[in-house]
Amino acid sequence: MKLLLLTPAPPGSLAGNRATAERWAGLLESLGHQVVLGTDYNSAKADDADLLIALHAWRSHKAVASWRREQKHKPLIVALTGTDLYRYQYSHPDQTIASMDQASALIVLHHLAWQVVPAPLRDRVAVVLQSAPAPARNRVPEARAGDSFDICVIGHLREEKDPLRAARAARLLPEESAVRVIQAGKAQDDRWERAARDEMATNPRYRWLGEIPREQTARLMTQSRAMVISSIMEGGANVVSEACRAGLPVLASDIAGNLGLLGEDYPGVYPVGDEAALAALMERAEKDPQWLDCLRAIVDTLAVNFTPEKERASLAEALDKAVNRS
Repeated sequence: MKLLLLTPAPPGSLAGNRATAERWAGLLESLGHQVVLGTDYNSAKADDADLLIALHAWRSHKAVASWRREQKHKPLIVALTGTDLYRYQYSHPDQTIASMDQASALIVLHHLAWQVVPAPLRDRVAVVLQSAPAPARNRVPEARAGDSFDICVIGHLREEKDPLRAARAARLLPEESAVRVIQAGKAQDDRWERAARDEMATNPRYRWLGEIPREQTARLMTQSRAMVISSIMEGGANVVSEACRAGLPVLASDIAGNLGLLGEDYPGVYPVGDEAALAALMERAEKDPQWLDCLRAIVDTLAVNFTPEKERASLAEALDKAVNRS
């Protein structure tokens, strides 16, 4: 088929939506489809396409409405982000729910997302877990006296990520702790940049690297002993896939977007926003190597869910669902 794939994130952006769109384009092309990747709806390109995939129900609402108006019954897939699922369908239902309702199929990125999809639309849901390439494995040697115990945080600094929670939790650790929080990600605005710099100035356990290349991010993951994902909402973060593929233990907020990837009984979780509970997990990770090895064994087992081959097969199933409903 000829597929039109739209994302609101422009070329060159390191936003998750752009990375997802570019990865999907490659996977879909490997299935034999022709893919046109864009940011804005174009009627001429739409006329030439057999199917539209739109990332982000709210942000892509105009494109979705234009496709349905102009292309009538051609199949349409809408991929739902964390903000679509947990914010915009409630704050902007006229756009978000409308996009969902007009879709032939709905892609979600974790196994618990169906719980907040409107009940009449749940039969349209296809789960596509985001993949990560085979990375360098996490091979941090046993800690020696004087070594730091580095825990990474990877993601843009914005409200949904609760980005400074790990840094604040590290403040609560005992004085003798060797934990150091290393954070990589672009600040959404000046307010978050100031907050990160202020935290660095007053918290000797915290270092913010800002936005760094993907290769450097991958290296950070191989050199860390654990990763924190502290988000208050997630659609299914690719960084969790990357951590699992790397064999990097994860300490996660107990939101559906994390549990839908790691499992509802994953032991390395804490109540969202609770920095004291997160500090306790960080201290246990540092002091209890058997528990940390248990987390590593779990993410190793989960890694098979996040291969490019698995994601490609799931995308093929989503296409079939959309075509069969049209």
